[in-house]
Amino acid sequence: MFTIIQSPQTHQKFLLLDAPTKTTLPKYIEMFKQEQVSDLVCICHRPDNVYDPQELEQSTGIKVHETIKFKDGSVPDQEAIDRWLELSQRAKEQETTIGAHCIAGIGRAPVLVAISLIEGGMDPLVRTP
Repeated sequence: MFTIIQSPQTHQKFLLLDAPTKTTLPKYIEMFKQEQVSDLVCICHRPDNVYDPQELEQSTGIKVHETIKFKDGSVPDQEAIDRWLELSQRAKEQETTIGAHCIAGIGRAPVLVAISLIEGGMDPLVRTP
């Protein structure tokens, strides 16, 4: 599952996804290349059946970050937010896309993207059609 989010204010792009498995990784790599993903943030503790971060980095050049973590259903602490925003700012300056995943890609990863969108000037109460 992939969801591409682009900030209407900054035009920065984010790719939300579920945790890639060894089986789905080749398809994900295609999407990473297509969307110019420079960094992939793993927001969860990786289950055994998912990708190997070192192999992904070596084969694609995409930097895998595993230091931004918080529990599903909770909110990130300030340290996690600061790390995320630093990474987000760097990707924005380089005009690359950040990939972010938790287990399903529908909880923690979208929270971080929402933080970037709000920090980038989006009204936190905006509704989309």
